[in-house]
Order: sequence, then C-alpha cells, then structure tokens
Amino acid sequence: MNRFSNLLWGLVLIAIGLVLGLNALGITSINIFFKGWWTLFIIVPCFIGLFKPTGKWGSFIGLLVGIFLLLAAQGILSFEILWKLLVPFVLVAVGLGVIFNGVITSSISKKIKSVDKNGLESYAATFAEQKVDKTNEEFKGANLDAVFGSVVLDLQKATIIQDQVINSSSIFGGITILVPNNVNVKVKSTPIFGGVENKVGNNKENVPTLYISAFCLFGGVDIK
Repeated sequence: MNRFSNLLWGLVLIAIGLVLGLNALGITSINIFFKGWWTLFIIVPCFIGLFKPTGKWGSFIGLLVGIFLLLAAQGILSFEILWKLLVPFVLVAVGLGVIFNGVITSSISKKIKSVDKNGLESYAATFAEQKVDKTNEEFKGANLDAVFGSVVLDLQKATIIQDQVINSSSIFGGITILVPNNVNVKVKSTPIFGGVENKVGNNKENVPTLYISAFCLFGGVDIK
C-alpha cells in the first residue's frame, strides 16, 4: 500500500511538471494558480492518505474540509456559511471517527489493557528532539509524547522477551519507532488531521508483539 501512495505522489509531481513544461513551451496556457489553488495542499495529501492502511478517517475529514474550502474560494459556497458549519462538522466527524475506530480496534484495545503496566518509562519532547536508544537493554514498554517536537525510539537491538505496550501521543509533532525484525506490531490509532504509518508486518510466528496505542493531532507516528 505504501508503494501505491508513492505512485500517486509520483503521478501528481509528473502532472505538475508536464503542465509547467507545456506552459513554458507555449503549447498550453493552463493556470495552476486558480482561485483556491492553495487548498490542493490539503486535498492532495488527504486523498493519498485514504490509500494508507491507517489514518483513513482523519484523511477523509481533511479531504472534505479541503473540498469545502475550494468550493468557498471558487464562490460556489459562502465563506460565512462555511465557517459557521466547519467547527460543528469537524467535531461530529471526529466524534464518529473515535467511535468507529474504537469498534474496529476493540480486540487490540483489550490486549493493550491486559498487557499495559503502570510505571512505564516515559519520554517526552516539547519544542525539542529526543532520541532513545535501547541497544542491549530489555524493553518493557514506554510512554512517548511529542508536542511540537520529535521522539525517536530505537529498539532495533533491544531485547524484547514478551508482548509489550507503547503509548504514544503526537501533537504537532512526530514519533518514530524503530523495531527489531523478530517482533510483530499491532496498532490502535486515533488520528485527527494526522496519521500512523506501520511498515512492519504481522506474519511472524512465535515472536512477541508490540502493541502501539497512538493518538495523533496534526502529528504522526512512523513505525519501521
């Protein structure tokens, strides 16, 4: 699925390049700076986000918001009406997303509750960057928080004996979790204008599982 997302991004860049080239040669006169062109910076990433394995609901909300803004910029909708309806729409959509996501990931949620323990090590970055290297250490779960900052948790050479939980919260920030080859990864995510990308498979047998609970508000969690 990640390859398909890359393909879509490639097609978008190729299309822009062709239009600019043809305009430069005088073959076409396509105006890419039409009214509301800036909304494409919302619409395109959110559309591509629909094809990712996680974060679809947040991408769907962002896509609708982008389309509404484009229609308003084109004069099809009134900005006054749009702003009055935007906040209620986002709140309702986010509420539905939280409920829907909770139903879909209920089995993972139960497992997280059964594995989760008090006293987990906590790492936070606020307007800063923090790198945590667990090389040659036994990993027993963690809480990760990034607020306008970034946290990198490196578990590639860590010892993971049994199932563990990672609680992550990314608010206008980013979290990267590097995992070893001998684990499975299962994710429960609540993305709000953000997303989680899990690049690790779950087809390994007789290995521990990392259960990752991720909350993303204008932020992201990358697992690889």
